Amino acid sequence: MTERRKPRPAEVVSLVGGIAVLTALSMWSRTDLGPLDFAVAALCVGAAYLQAWRPVAGALAATVLAVLSPVATPAATSGALQAAWRGRFRPAALVAVAGVAAHLLQWIWHPNPALSFGWWALLVTVAYGALLGWGALARNRSELLWSLRERAERAEAEQGRRVAEARAAERRALARDMHDVLANRLSLVATYAGALEFRPDSPPEKVAVAAGVIREGVHQALEELRQVIGLLRVDEDASASGPVTTADFEKLIEESRAAGQVIEARTDFAADTLPPTIGRTAFRVLQEGLTNARKHAAGHPVEVALSGEPGADLVIELANPLPAQGDGPTVPGSGLGLVGLTERVRLAGGELDHGGSCGRFQLRARIPWPA
Repeated sequence: MTERRKPRPAEVVSLVGGIAVLTALSMWSRTDLGPLDFAVAALCVGAAYLQAWRPVAGALAATVLAVLSPVATPAATSGALQAAWRGRFRPAALVAVAGVAAHLLQWIWHPNPALSFGWWALLVTVAYGALLGWGALARNRSELLWSLRERAERAEAEQGRRVAEARAAERRALARDMHDVLANRLSLVATYAGALEFRPDSPPEKVAVAAGVIREGVHQALEELRQVIGLLRVDEDASASGPVTTADFEKLIEESRAAGQVIEARTDFAADTLPPTIGRTAFRVLQEGLTNARKHAAGHPVEVALSGEPGADLVIELANPLPAQGDGPTVPGSGLGLVGLTERVRLAGGELDHGGSCGRFQLRARIPWPA
């Protein structure tokens, strides 16, 4: 920043008016005025106006006039202050040196009988040094205030960006939770609806049971969706949904078994209650794994192993045979469930691996369980 902002009209008027008044007082105190002094005084007003727009140039112009007449001293000293305040330090220092030299020459042409040359030189040097320091200090303060204002604006813009990112992350979290909740329930509904479609000759008792399961599944899907939306609107804090217990995992497994899914489950938890964040993540892993198995490997058994203890890892493992082509209809899916699940586990500090090999599909998630 080489120059400050453009001066306002009021500032220009104040600067020019102030120098004009000081120049008039300087002329009033002298008794040996001549035509040159009046000409210098008029030119000082023009130099003052130039200082408002070009501080260094205006200060040098007033400094040259100070060599010719003492009435230019107010304009020259004011110019030194303006140059230090509104310009760079090196040009301002050169202006101060030129001002000292000009006033030393001025003493030769117009000696002051009250002071010797040595005292005059000391007085002029101290005065210009003070003006240079004062102006530099004012400049540094102005730049500091400008920097703080700029930082505040940047911080405000950064805060706005973070708020926007947080809102976008909340929308993504809402979409993931909606997928996790609805996919499990609606896959159960799709399974029973498919059974009714392919077996229209089923006994009325089985049709009634299937219709009841469909009705209950839709009701539970809507209820869980309402809870998820309410939770994410209020707070992303996982503890808002309460702790997760081993009974929640067993209930999920039993619901899948009730839908006709064959599940061999082994549970080995060192505690009945899991931390909210870890418990919810593990619950979604199991839910998504069972849903995928029901979609893509219908009729095949699923092996589930759950284990973990505080201070170690919570491990969720699922495995099922890969279906052969033409092995039966499957429920279509988006293919994004495992992608979102991997991101959810990663955010919890864990890892998730999945893939098919040797005719089996395996899913394994590891989540740290703090002591």
